[in-house]
Amino acid sequence: MADTMAHFLEKYNRNFGVGLKTEHFQGRQVFEVIAEAHKPEARDYFQEEGFFANIPVMPGSAEVVKALAERYEVFITTAAMDVPCSFTPKFDWLQRHFPFIPTSNIVFCGDKSIIAADYLVDDNTRHLSKFRGEGIIYTAPHNVNEKRFRRVNDWEDVRVLFLS
Repeated sequence: MADTMAHFLEKYNRNFGVGLKTEHFQGRQVFEVIAEAHKPEARDYFQEEGFFANIPVMPGSAEVVKALAERYEVFITTAAMDVPCSFTPKFDWLQRHFPFIPTSNIVFCGDKSIIAADYLVDDNTRHLSKFRGEGIIYTAPHNVNEKRFRRVNDWEDVRVLFLS
């Protein structure tokens, strides 16, 4: 739903005068790629409240999630416990971009396996591997080599999977 990688790269490239693109991260985590000298400052991005408030919405996500919410009970889960300063900005972001999701269906957690649901769409295998329903991996540069889960590449794939 949130294009965190695009936002991170825009900020990182601007701050350090480099031109990294998502292709540079294929099969690797962000901090495996960026320069060692830049890591302390880049890690701090995730401690800035403004970072989460300004993440762009992935193309098609709002429309697809709205259509899903008209047919299914949709819960939004976010591992906000990983970055406690992100609670308010993430909540405000969701209210701004996904106002049709009731606040009672927004779950701030650390371990998404606590959610009792049929499906979890996520780009992080950490959340999918312990989930009791079907974990569906949303393609991101760091997970392109993952083979354990059914995969969706974009929000149109999510639409086809659940609404066709």
